[in-house]
Amino acid sequence: MENGTVYNETTEPQAKPPRRRSFGCTLRHLPGWRLPAKAVQAIFSFMAVTCEEIVEDCSNCGGLYFFEFTSCSAFFLTLLILCVYCTDVYETLGEDKVEKL
Repeated sequence: MENGTVYNETTEPQAKPPRRRSFGCTLRHLPGWRLPAKAVQAIFSFMAVTCEEIVEDCSNCGGLYFFEFTSCSAFFLTLLILCVYCTDVYETLGEDKVEKL
C-alpha cells in the first residue's frame, strides 16, 4: 500500500476544448444560391430605407411610414440571418434552436 498502487488518480485529465476563431466566418450553412440571394435582399432593403429617407414632403404619409417600417425590418432581419448562418453562432446555438427561431 505504501508504494502508491492503491491510490491511483481517479479522474482523467480534461481534454482541451477545440480552439475557435473569434467571429469565424463560414459559408457552409448558406450553400448555392441562398447566400447571394440574402446579400441582394440586404442591399435592396437598405436602398429602400435610404430612398425613403430622401422624401422630404408628402401629403399622405401613412403608406410611406409603412414602407419605411417594412423595409427597415427586412434589412435588420436579413442582417440577423446573415450573422447567424455565416458565423459560429449557428454551431454555438445548435441547429434545433436556430430552426425554432
